[in-house]
Amino acid sequence: MKKIGILFGMEDTFPHAFVERVNEKKEKGIIAEPVSIDKVIQNRLTEYAVIIDRISQDVPFYRAYLKNAALTGTAVINNPFWWSADDKFFNNCLADQLGVPLPNTVILPSAEHPTDTTSKSFRNLKMPLDWEGIFDYVKFPAYMKPYAGGGWKNVYRLENKDEFFQKHRETGQLVMLLQEEIVFDEYFRVYCLGGKAVRIMEYEPRNPHHLRYVVDRPPASKKLLAKVKEYSIKLCQGLGYDFNTVEFAVRNGVPYAIDFGNPAPDADVNSVGQENFDWVVEEAAKMAIAYAKSQKPGQVNLTWGTFMKDAVSTAKRF
Repeated sequence: MKKIGILFGMEDTFPHAFVERVNEKKEKGIIAEPVSIDKVIQNRLTEYAVIIDRISQDVPFYRAYLKNAALTGTAVINNPFWWSADDKFFNNCLADQLGVPLPNTVILPSAEHPTDTTSKSFRNLKMPLDWEGIFDYVKFPAYMKPYAGGGWKNVYRLENKDEFFQKHRETGQLVMLLQEEIVFDEYFRVYCLGGKAVRIMEYEPRNPHHLRYVVDRPPASKKLLAKVKEYSIKLCQGLGYDFNTVEFAVRNGVPYAIDFGNPAPDADVNSVGQENFDWVVEEAAKMAIAYAKSQKPGQVNLTWGTFMKDAVSTAKRF
């Protein structure tokens, strides 16, 4: 018997619907349940062939548990090693290499010295930075947000450089991105599962959270939707995320990737709506079952993105 587990925190609707849907399919030798942990011993197998991770970004203990599980054969979705190394600035750098349109973006050192450092720790950093060059590249209005964060926490819209300096001081030890504002005509949030199953959702990020999937706009063109799908798959396959959302702001017919490192994306029925919820439950169940069937006990069963595969392949030649 192969078990599929789901590891989750405060959310209720998706995890329980996922478990129910997997078990409704009655695949021979496969069952699903919420993950149960009573102890974590080094290099010892878990009881799960597959684990869907929805919470380890907030609980370091769970991240350590999942890495051990992955090392001993569990197919963890998403790859906990890559997720631990990833950040939004690297995502942008990789997306640029993949040919996906992006807003102009720079990364900024923290306004305050990190704990246990002094100005002597930053002797390689030119002070002051070339602020005028940065502002000329990004331009205003602009958005400032953490380079490794989510949930719209510590996000600022800035009108000018005076406002930038004021708000940047408030960010303390956070490392921030400064990003060009894309004034959009259309906006999409896209589920991408298994690097191939795609659901494009009309989205309005300026609405209250529970109304962001309620959009009153004419249908998008087939050509635009095809490009959004192409870019979504390219990004998720490049990063190696099996369960992700990608957001695009469309300006003058061009979809710009705004946010595409969301490996525990919102899947609550009360925010995404019933049709989107049903789709993601079904596709997640199908993906997990397929991974359980192909999982080889005692081997590493993780998904790695094309970036990592290409890097390893190149390294082997030297």
